[in-house]
Amino acid sequence: MTKDASTAVADADTETAYYQTIEEFFVSRRGDPLFLSNSDWLLIREWRQAGIPLRVALRGIADALDAHAHSWSRDRKVGSLRYCAAEVAAARERWERALSMGEADTDVSEALEHLALALEGPRGLGPPAAALAGEIARGLRDWLTSPAEPRQLEAWLSQSEKALLVAIRAQAAPTEVARVEAEVAAELEPFRARMPERVTRQISDDTVTRRLLEAHGIPRLSLFHLA
Repeated sequence: MTKDASTAVADADTETAYYQTIEEFFVSRRGDPLFLSNSDWLLIREWRQAGIPLRVALRGIADALDAHAHSWSRDRKVGSLRYCAAEVAAARERWERALSMGEADTDVSEALEHLALALEGPRGLGPPAAALAGEIARGLRDWLTSPAEPRQLEAWLSQSEKALLVAIRAQAAPTEVARVEAEVAAELEPFRARMPERVTRQISDDTVTRRLLEAHGIPRLSLFHLA
């Protein structure tokens, strides 16, 4: 992985950066000025929806292109990001095994403990949403005492976040939610000509969710954001 890509991983704290960093890394490693196709963008969306962390996706892309550089077909350009899909899947499997065995470079137990604390002491949540946040925190502590497979935990976190977001939206003033959505739409406008609508919609949904949660001191509920 190049130094520039490593720096991008460290700096990638927004939803858009996930897509941009993968695009820039793949294009630079491929050595071709052509940018991503709609199919490539949708593949990145699949990786994002699957909860594959940025550094894991980049590792898989690097592995695929390194293998191609030493193959008999190395004189032929890699035409699509999908060429890297198998190696990205393999990198994800290695990451999940490391999480299961406590060998990942992120201390998941500690991160989940911090998440539970944030849910136990949120800012400005009304009684229904606060009660749900507390229930999720108790569930997290149960997970901590009885570790499960990362995909099971991620699925539970995803469902819990959706339920909490519904409660937060229900208590929020419609004008406040509309303001956040308008701000995100304006920020994404420069990307709409380059990305398929499904991708920009995914980025928009993720960004609005993050901002609504952060307004109450709660981070995203996902291993993706802990790694």
